[in-house]
Amino acid sequence: MTGAVETAVVLEAGDWDAALPGAEAVVRRAVDRVLGAVADRLPSGEAELTVVLADDVVVRDLNRAWRGKDKPTNVLSFPLAEESVTIGPGFPILLGDVVLALETVAAEARDQGKPLPDHVAHLVVHGVLHLLGHTHDDDDDASVMEAIETAVLSTLGIPDPYAGERASAPDET
Repeated sequence: MTGAVETAVVLEAGDWDAALPGAEAVVRRAVDRVLGAVADRLPSGEAELTVVLADDVVVRDLNRAWRGKDKPTNVLSFPLAEESVTIGPGFPILLGDVVLALETVAAEARDQGKPLPDHVAHLVVHGVLHLLGHTHDDDDDASVMEAIETAVLSTLGIPDPYAGERASAPDET
């Protein structure tokens, strides 16, 4: 890694402690693994990102305001800019925010028969990749992003989330 990335985990809304005891540890482990996997593509110098643990109400409001979609979604990523943003000399580069909606994420995990910690880790990895410029706008980009996600998740002991559904990706930006 060319620089250190400080990760803030913020409990904004929702009963994450009851739904997923140790949620912050799950998030930090996923962030560390994805950053390790793409270390050669990280900005040089100190950087920061935030993962916000929220609920459907918060994510629905964000989704409506920023994407024009009046519904909750599992994860939203808010890169701060096409190029990393820096405030000035001596300040870290700000990568952006990843926001998860507890109720939607928990329902998806239940409906897909996945352990909640595994699904949360996947969505965090997916969201952080978006902060770093990855997209799934077309099949080629989606294949690259899914390959990175699958490789990172395998280091966490999490099975390929796309097995059997190669064309499906988390519903966010």
